[in-house]
Parts: sequence; structure tokens; C-alpha cells
Amino acid sequence: MIETRAPGKLFVAGEYAVVEPGQPAVLVAVDRYITVRLSESCDVGRIHSSEYGKAPLVWVREAEGNSIVVDHRPTDYVLSAIDVVEELRAEIGTPPRYFDLDISSELDDASGRKFGLGSSGAVTTATIAALDEFYTLGLTRTERFKLALLATIAVAPNASCGDIAASTFGGWIRFTSPDREALGLHRQVHGVASALACREWEGSGANRLTPPDSLQLLVGWTGSPASTERLVKRVRIPGTAAPQPYESFTADSRACVDALVASFEADDGSALECIRRARRLLQRLGTASGSQIETEQLRSLCDIAETYGAAAKPSGAGGGDCGIALSEADLPTIDILREWERHGIQRLSLSPHRAEGGIDEF
Repeated sequence: MIETRAPGKLFVAGEYAVVEPGQPAVLVAVDRYITVRLSESCDVGRIHSSEYGKAPLVWVREAEGNSIVVDHRPTDYVLSAIDVVEELRAEIGTPPRYFDLDISSELDDASGRKFGLGSSGAVTTATIAALDEFYTLGLTRTERFKLALLATIAVAPNASCGDIAASTFGGWIRFTSPDREALGLHRQVHGVASALACREWEGSGANRLTPPDSLQLLVGWTGSPASTERLVKRVRIPGTAAPQPYESFTADSRACVDALVASFEADDGSALECIRRARRLLQRLGTASGSQIETEQLRSLCDIAETYGAAAKPSGAGGGDCGIALSEADLPTIDILREWERHGIQRLSLSPHRAEGGIDEF
């Protein structure tokens, strides 16, 4: 039995802009997880997950053993992760084997509603790690990240894959995304092994951050899951009445992220204003694109936190899901939490997941 797990994530700043190659964002991995348990099997493979209902998804191999086949194939991150590893395995000459996966998640509530903590990124990351161990591929952490990204963009081409980076490397990171369209094309033409080392990764990467101990993080959940992919598609092409062009938003977002990173390094007390600035940028983008990034409940979450001395903003694509509040560590939070509860906002008791391994240049 092989068991791997990957943490969820929260965006702290840089949402939406980070989908553009080379644009930065700040994320933090959090201590709720998706766990993948892998066991070897014969003749068929099975995937047990609540995503497929009570019965497992069953797959078999094609005659040459280099690809898998499932009946009524869903568009799915787990199957895409299996595909990318199987492609790499075939390219390097590792013999195929059957295996079962059992997947469990802490990234949704009892009824299956997702918290918006990056479950797709976490399950992709954990599946890649399990298959790396199963096939003894000896991948570096950065190579696992790259495989998870290639698997993700095969399902969601617009994904920034910041969640993949947070789930892979843990801790707080500054992340810049690569040119995913070029990477997908490289894989199609040259294969996975070549795509792991191609020049299309240039300009992207992840850097470790250490926020000062003088800050604390609160997370609230609105109970309304949102579609990141749908929202990202909508805001990338703002309407003609936009008060600011999209290019201005990305430039301002980069400046905001850089200021937040500098505030962490200097511990000069400016981090809260950076969070407020990030919220204003998302509000402006929502107005320009006609998208409800900051819903009524997210607005309440943020305004309540501001009333009691914290800085707050939606985390991720907005439209529901989570919001974050950053405050001085000695700020009492009982009033914030009481008001959140009164407005139907559930506190998620989350802490940063520890940093894991080194981060190489992509």
C-alpha cells in the first residue's frame, strides 16, 4: 500500500492576473488534505472516489499497454494525472502495471460542497506522487509539479496552476505561471519527457516566502462553491465599458504582489494595506468585466473584518467560496468570528501546511 497526500491552498494576492504567463501571485498551502492510497491490482484498475459515486471507476489497458481506457470517460483530473505518468512511463521504458486508487478528501464539507481550497490541484498532486512511488520513477519535487501541471492543463487549459505549486511545495510561495498553451503543444509534439525540460518553462517559478510572526490569518467560507474556470474565462475579456483595460489590471496586480512580498521581508506593517489594495483591484476587475467576483457574502466577510481592524479580500476566483482576513497577531478575533457566524459565514480552522523540500527553477 502506498499512501500520499497533498494540502489545499489559498490565494493571498494575484488572482486572475496569475493566469497570464509570468504574472505573480502569493499563495499559502493549508493543513487540509486529499489522500490517495494506491495498491497493486490485476487485470483492471479501479478508482474509488466520492466524485464517481458509490461504485468505483474501472479502467483497463489498451493492447500495447501504453494507455488506459474507461467506459464513459469523464473529464477528470485523476485520469489526466494517470495519463501523463503512463505516457512518461512508456517513454522511459518502465513496464506497465495495474493499480487501484482510493481517494478521500478533507477539502469539502459533509454534503460534498467544496470549500474552494484547490481540491483539483491537491488530488492531481497526490496522484502524481503515488504513481511516482509505485513506478519508482525517482522524480524530483519540481518534476512532479511539472507533471501535475501538464495533467491539469489537459483538463483546464486556463488554469494558472498556482494550486499545484502550493500543494507540491507547501508553505507560503510567490508563484509565476508558465506559458501553458506552449507546454501543452510541446507535449503533443515531443512527448512528456521532453516537456519536462523544455524552454517553455522559462519565466515561471516559485519562491519561498516567510510572513512575519506579527501577522495572523483567518479564513471564512461562504458556503457557495464557485466555478473558477468559468469566472476566469469571463474576466479575461472585459467589456467595452471597462473603466480600466485588463492590461492595467495585470500591471497593478504585479505591483501589489511585489509590495506584499516586500512587506513580508521588511515586516514594516504594510501587509494589511497590500491586502486592501488587492481587494480593490478585484472589485475593479469585477466592475470592468461585469462579473460578481465579490458576492454579497464575501463583501460582508471583508467588511466585518475591516470593521474590527483586519484587512480582508476574496481568496481565489471569488463568486463564492472563501475569503481571507489578515491582521496583527495580537488583534482579538472573537468579534469578527461572531459577526461572520451571524452572517452565515463559517470559519475554517486552517493553518499553513509546512514547506516541503527545495524549489528549483522551473
